[in-house]
Amino acid sequence: MQDALTPMMQQYRRLRGSIPADTLLLFRLGDFYELFFEDAKEASLLLNVALTKPAAGENRLARYHADHQRGHGQRSRSA
Repeated sequence: MQDALTPMMQQYRRLRGSIPADTLLLFRLGDFYELFFEDAKEASLLLNVALTKPAAGENRLARYHADHQRGHGQRSRSA
């Protein structure tokens, strides 16, 4: 599966594997912090926010992103 991932997601998976399993990884992408996969699902439960489905044709992976300047988040689900 690692070969099918984009370079950015390979980096995310590498970093995710280097921290404890009970830690959420907030990954900075431009103006947003993103949580992916199981981290996004766990954060949605902890923060009481819903993950939603993306527009048709988007990659389907769970994610949550928060604007680092404004301090509020936006949810999308692609799982």
